[in-house]
Amino acid sequence: MRNSALAAFGLSLPQVQQALANGVEGKKPWRTFGIQLWTVRDVIGKDPKGVLAKLASYGYKQIESFEGPQGMFWGMKHTEFKKYMDDLGMQMVASHCNHLENFERKAAEAAEIGVKHLICPWKGAQKSIEQFKGFCDEFNKAGEICRKAGIRFAYHNHDYSFKELDGQIPQEVMMKGTDKNLVDFELDIYWAVAAGQDPKKWFMDYPGRIRLCHVKDRAKNEKGYESCILGKGSLDFADIFKTATKYGLETFIVEQEEYTGTTPLDAANLDALYLKSL
Repeated sequence: MRNSALAAFGLSLPQVQQALANGVEGKKPWRTFGIQLWTVRDVIGKDPKGVLAKLASYGYKQIESFEGPQGMFWGMKHTEFKKYMDDLGMQMVASHCNHLENFERKAAEAAEIGVKHLICPWKGAQKSIEQFKGFCDEFNKAGEICRKAGIRFAYHNHDYSFKELDGQIPQEVMMKGTDKNLVDFELDIYWAVAAGQDPKKWFMDYPGRIRLCHVKDRAKNEKGYESCILGKGSLDFADIFKTATKYGLETFIVEQEEYTGTTPLDAANLDALYLKSL
């Protein structure tokens, strides 16, 4: 009976054993997930190494930094930061930063320690679509600097880039107006949904352009723009990821903005537990 069942699926016993080891659908790419350090912005500045060690203990293997008062490397030299990441079994895969200031240096330092992406996190709502068209040239230039350093440049959205302006959608303008060889995108899934968008459609419409995402849930009984602990909100991440990974999504970054009833570190831990179980 067993052999007949295996034959029906065209599988040998060793193949089935391997499938069981990997998971029937293969290894889920989001099993290796990271966290945007903005999640712990209220505590990391006081004890960067201690907070990073906590995040590692929760199961985070990757981090996405941001450029705070202590810089992307939290008061450490980039090589010292890399050494500490190695000690924790973690990797800095990306960072949000100001790409209009000392960007060649930032790209060189990032490349030296294995960072894959430097990301523009914010441009803000604009008065005309022409301003977003101007960002395309700006992003292409930043992308060229990153290319020369051996890394990639990306743009991270909020809700404003999905709001129609002069009859056009700014996000579309930026994705169509930038060079795919130079500029990637990080889709903040929460902000896309908050703007009334279907995130899966963006992955399908722009295959290979969205390499990173922010994993952030949206409260079911939302008042304004309220985010919540992963798995407690309205977003079906398993469904979104299933589509997104088919169209080029590679990097999964948790970002928690609200801590109702908990602390930044406890929220980070709960988010990690959710992704482990997904």
